Amino acid sequence: MAEAPWVTIIGLGEDGLDGLSPASRDALAAAEIVMGPTRHLALLGDIAAEVVEWPVPFADGLPKLLGRRGRRVVVLASGDPFWFGAGRAIARSLTPGEWRAFPGISTFSLVAARLGWPLDQTCCLGLHAAPIQRIRRHLAKGARLIVLLRDGAAVSDLAACLETTGFDASFLHVCEAMGGPRERIRHISVADARSGDFRHPVCVAVEVAGGGPALPKTSGLPDNLFKTDGVMTKRAVRALTLSALAPKPGEYLWDIGGGSGSIAVEWALAHPSCRVSSIELRSDRAALIEMNAAAFGVAVDVVTGGAPEVLDRLDAPDVVFVGGGLDRALLDDLRARLAPGVRLVANAVTLETEALLAEAQADLGGDLMRIEVSNITAMGLKRGWKAAYPVVQWSVVL
Repeated sequence: MAEAPWVTIIGLGEDGLDGLSPASRDALAAAEIVMGPTRHLALLGDIAAEVVEWPVPFADGLPKLLGRRGRRVVVLASGDPFWFGAGRAIARSLTPGEWRAFPGISTFSLVAARLGWPLDQTCCLGLHAAPIQRIRRHLAKGARLIVLLRDGAAVSDLAACLETTGFDASFLHVCEAMGGPRERIRHISVADARSGDFRHPVCVAVEVAGGGPALPKTSGLPDNLFKTDGVMTKRAVRALTLSALAPKPGEYLWDIGGGSGSIAVEWALAHPSCRVSSIELRSDRAALIEMNAAAFGVAVDVVTGGAPEVLDRLDAPDVVFVGGGLDRALLDDLRARLAPGVRLVANAVTLETEALLAEAQADLGGDLMRIEVSNITAMGLKRGWKAAYPVVQWSVVL
């Protein structure tokens, strides 16, 4: 007979023991050790088990937990441990037979129940351990968001983000200690939230309003949304490039020759699980990539250095984009390095690189496309077409 799990993860609400199911109560009564943050442990009162405070940062507690393998351990987490909670990290550190979980009511469910918001039409975000700017992709007039925050001071940070993105007309429901005796909900403006005094644990329900620009869900964001020194894949070419790159959930991109980071940012915006490393030789442009990634609230791993020299330190990619600096040495390295099935897209503006791409397409196949874009410009008192440099794009599955 298989041994019973030695770790039990219990979702605890602000109502403490009163809100626990019989199964959770039985697990607590049988525990030799109870681990959890100070706030959670205080909600239990006096218990017979050995009490161990979970340290900050969270990752430091995992070795403490694993060091107690074989004993009956209860780990306390907030609400539903597997909805932006501690459950994922704990379960990932154990084998499936070592743990079990008894979730409680999530903060999202409590807030939705108080406000009458249907959860299936509400965006739920856990930003208690992530930058506030991660909210950016979800800001659109009429949207409803419930956002978990790290502490009371973060409410002001959220309000500042709404102001700077043009959504300062949004209405906020600041929710403290949901489900417990200290529960409080304040319905306030963004301006009032900037100077308010809020207590942990806190989340904010946002009714998004204002004239800020929502981010389109298609590729090819407006160029003026990016900070650049002039070196950037422009909107029309970027849209065609993202179409060729074809990001899918969970895929990892090498963006070689990152420039201002527009390709990397749009790749990361495609899906929360899309990963990207942007390789840029110049440190000033690497700083631009980091700045743009932060402004859009996406995670971009910026690698300062040249390719192929820095590629050895990166995980193997699913997709590779070369936006600049492709030569025969780099192409030969990629052909030798990349696994079968990797998608490769390269853009060229010089005759030398264009010739290289034409030769590679003849050898390896794929699609070779010449992109020519013209825009209206003033010509004295009249207008005419001004052509941008043509771009030759090669896309292939190796």
